[in-house]
Amino acid sequence: MAGHNKWSQIKRKKAANDKARGKIISKHIRAIQTAVRTGGGGDPDTNAVLRNALAAAKTDDVPSDNIERAIERALGGADGADFEEAVYEGYGPAGVAIVVEALTDNRNRTAGEVRHVFSKYGGNMSGSTAWQFDSRGVIVIEDTSDAVQELAIELGALDLEVDDGELTVYTEPTELYSVVEGFQAKGFEPTVNQLTKLPQTTVELDAEDSEKLIRILEAFEDLDDVQNVYSTAELAEEAVA
Repeated sequence: MAGHNKWSQIKRKKAANDKARGKIISKHIRAIQTAVRTGGGGDPDTNAVLRNALAAAKTDDVPSDNIERAIERALGGADGADFEEAVYEGYGPAGVAIVVEALTDNRNRTAGEVRHVFSKYGGNMSGSTAWQFDSRGVIVIEDTSDAVQELAIELGALDLEVDDGELTVYTEPTELYSVVEGFQAKGFEPTVNQLTKLPQTTVELDAEDSEKLIRILEAFEDLDDVQNVYSTAELAEEAVA
């Protein structure tokens, strides 16, 4: 699971970059509007898809005004195309399995763009890889004390990970928000709470292959239609730094 954390750290650093921030916000707005239109309305209490989208947007500090306008536009049925989910599977450098999740209004265009990235960076969009991942809820809290870890276990955490002053808590997807609410009730506000996919097994990469893998993951993330990218890579620390 540490490999997931390392890629998440890279993404969070990238989200803080002004140049990348606009694109990241746009991705979240697309996800929120799609969730409203397909998930049953603008109330996150009754629309689980929207609740997930809002939690992900909060993780990347999307301004509340942007979120409110996105929901209002989606409820009004105006502005923007209708997007549908698409999933692409393949292998990257060093045989690492990759899953790419997208929201697209043109499947042919998006498939072509994803296939191009696979090819350009030494990968191959072929074969089934999604079976190598499990859906999980992930929560990050900036407190690694024994008390917080014990609370996480009491709340039903599947696994815990301590790294660089942060506690990462993994849950069943259906238990994510009950665990989040349990932390909040005790005065702990997560910095991250969202659904993710974790590899069942990982491929440990050296620094060179880690850099190659980071390049292909970043290229996927830079595509407008791509929402999430997951891999089975265990990245080398020096490449992350």
